[in-house]
Amino acid sequence: MTENENEFKNKYDDNDEQNLSRYATQRRLQKNQMERKIRQSQMWLKRFRYFTRFAIIILLAVFGYALLKLPQWYLNKNIFNSFDNKSLEILNNKIVPSYKILAALRRTDVPNIPIYRLETDDIKHNIMQLDPIEDVYIRRFWFPARLQIIVEERVPILTISPSEKVAPVGFFARGGKLIGRDYMPLPKAFKTILVLSYGARGDDYRNWNNEKIKLIEKVAKAVTVNSNEEVEYIDFRTPKDVYVKVKTANIRLGELDDTVFDRINRIPSILPQVKTLDKKIKYVDLRWKDANYIKLG
Repeated sequence: MTENENEFKNKYDDNDEQNLSRYATQRRLQKNQMERKIRQSQMWLKRFRYFTRFAIIILLAVFGYALLKLPQWYLNKNIFNSFDNKSLEILNNKIVPSYKILAALRRTDVPNIPIYRLETDDIKHNIMQLDPIEDVYIRRFWFPARLQIIVEERVPILTISPSEKVAPVGFFARGGKLIGRDYMPLPKAFKTILVLSYGARGDDYRNWNNEKIKLIEKVAKAVTVNSNEEVEYIDFRTPKDVYVKVKTANIRLGELDDTVFDRINRIPSILPQVKTLDKKIKYVDLRWKDANYIKLG
């Protein structure tokens, strides 16, 4: 190779190296510029997301505050004035008239707070002051605000009357609670034992305890089982000389002592005899330990 050829070749190689170096530099600059633009785009996108999230939170907070301030969250101030509203419902009261429950509710102030913050202790306490009420369950409903009051009443066991021809003046509930005439008469759905008592003569029914109630109830059940007839009433007007009336006869038990159930167990042996008699029967006397008597009228 001649000298001129060598010189041309060296010059050409130098130009290639310079071109490659310039190209590599431009590529790096383009790459750096592209990376910088990507980072800027990501930064602006991130800021936009933060701003959008913040704006949504603010909007939700404003919307939530406005929603909580709606009047539908608050009870009507006149909710306890009448039943002519959709904000109050009273259920399961068969003995206590609804107007008495409403009167008890009027003693409760309606606070100006949302229904979900309403405390129902005062409402329950005021209703529990009514004698026949044993328990109260209060349900709060939201939007619109309303109350559902479910009462649990005491179960009547005995009704008290001075005579079988006079309407009862009160009743004893399970547990021995005496309920007065304000809640009489009882609905016909309640099957109770009618007890005749003057409330005097040494055995005032107002002083009867739960054990006395259970004893009378047990006597009535025993007579029903042994006679196969429903007890119409128990005459307790003379406490030491008790009568039990069933359809076939009036049964004279005498005093309700330790032997009373032994005497009641003799009813199946004497009641069929009574049914065969044509004469009027005044009562069947079971007062004596070893003898039964049929008293003719």
